[in-house]
Amino acid sequence: MEITALLTVTRAARLVGVTRAMLQKKIQSGEMTSFDGRVTVESMLACYPDAQLEDDTELTRVANIRELAFGKRVFERALPDAEVLAARLTELSKALADNQGQVNQFNKLLNKLWSKLDEIEEQADADTRLTVENLKVWIKNEVESAMEPGFSNPLAIRDNVLRVMAAQVTVLPSKHDFLVEGQDTLLEAAMRSGIPLSYGCSSGNCGLCKAKIVSGQVKKTLNHDFVISEMEKSQGYVLLCSNTAVSDVVLEAPVAGSVQDIPFQQISARVKKTDEFAGDMLLLHLQTPRTQRLRFLAGQSVTLRVGGAFSTELPIASCPCDDRNLLFHLRRQTGNLFSDYVFDHLKCNEAVKVEGPQGEFILHEKSPRALYFIAFDGGFAPIKSLIEHALSLNAESVHLHWMGSNREAIYLPNVARAWDDALDNFHYVEHIAGFDLRVVSANREEKLVSRLKEIVGSDAGFIQGDVYLAGPESAVLLAEQFFLALGLPRTRVSVAVTI
Repeated sequence: MEITALLTVTRAARLVGVTRAMLQKKIQSGEMTSFDGRVTVESMLACYPDAQLEDDTELTRVANIRELAFGKRVFERALPDAEVLAARLTELSKALADNQGQVNQFNKLLNKLWSKLDEIEEQADADTRLTVENLKVWIKNEVESAMEPGFSNPLAIRDNVLRVMAAQVTVLPSKHDFLVEGQDTLLEAAMRSGIPLSYGCSSGNCGLCKAKIVSGQVKKTLNHDFVISEMEKSQGYVLLCSNTAVSDVVLEAPVAGSVQDIPFQQISARVKKTDEFAGDMLLLHLQTPRTQRLRFLAGQSVTLRVGGAFSTELPIASCPCDDRNLLFHLRRQTGNLFSDYVFDHLKCNEAVKVEGPQGEFILHEKSPRALYFIAFDGGFAPIKSLIEHALSLNAESVHLHWMGSNREAIYLPNVARAWDDALDNFHYVEHIAGFDLRVVSANREEKLVSRLKEIVGSDAGFIQGDVYLAGPESAVLLAEQFFLALGLPRTRVSVAVTI
């Protein structure tokens, strides 16, 4: 890797062991130079001269907590399959061969130069011969100095290792980029990076993840039933769910930018498990068929139908990066037919109809501001989905305040505490209101406003951030008015009402 090489922000962040958002902040502040979304090695080393380039402890620590939070597989630095690994090593070997060829050409040129100087020296006068001799001594010293083993740039070494372990993918026209590691398909890698590409079945049947490879080499890893015409094959079209990246790849594919880009879906999922929490709360874990997964944006809700006739709308409490495993937090409501059925009768492996998604309580991904979340009681469910998505995007600064009517209303404190312990960019605070947040009126309004003032007063950056509120209607609407009265525009205050 030449010292003048340009790296994508994603690759550069991985090399120096920081988040993508941290590099973007340095670019925006002018501390680091970028060219068309890429950064130079020199500017990286200038900003991070003491970076521990060989230490990936922090990277592993962050990855482990993400795995715990998202319920994914145990983190591992899996190698790609043998063919992909061989292809990437071949590319590096070609680059090495090119460099060796250039060195050989340089040596030939140097020998010709030496012969030319000998000819000049034979025909020259005494003064010129002395000048030529001095020049030859200088050349010899410089060449010997250049051939001495010098400083091995650890960034270049790490980048070469990274090119074997992972391929860089850039998506056009959105210019999203991500790394394909291990044996992930292009679609799986994009989803793990929080990039909502278009897809349907994830198993090669529907063709919705069809995309055009602009440059780079891909390899089919899964057979698929969907037929791509010969003309489309010649134009570079492949299914993202059935191919992985062999080399760095540029592809053309649509990326969902709003709720209008997500289609309405009807899926028959199965109950994988249910767990009861404190405060009469229950975790409902549904699993979709492998060939029909739910595509949704973090923070959205779906309608669930059980027992043939009982239905309710619930926010999804999990990340879109794991679209097959859907989590829901349900409060027991005695007398509510859906609640009674789920708590008292729903069995493991029972079918549950899932319809949706719906709702506009989603993350403003392009905002450069810090993220502030306030969850009131069960409002933690949609906020958990948003936070997990923000973490998959390497958000720069995430703050969560969870306010419960009582201690039991904060029913999953260990999840937020684990994020807080493991992630430097995540901050968590618990608050106890001391009254039922589902009924906020009269003097309770004054108490809640006072608590909100304390929260805002504890962090000077709160008013400059994006605020997300979720929970019972009375608490959420009062909090919304509180932040609007502070001067925050409605575009920076997002609200979701939960039961």
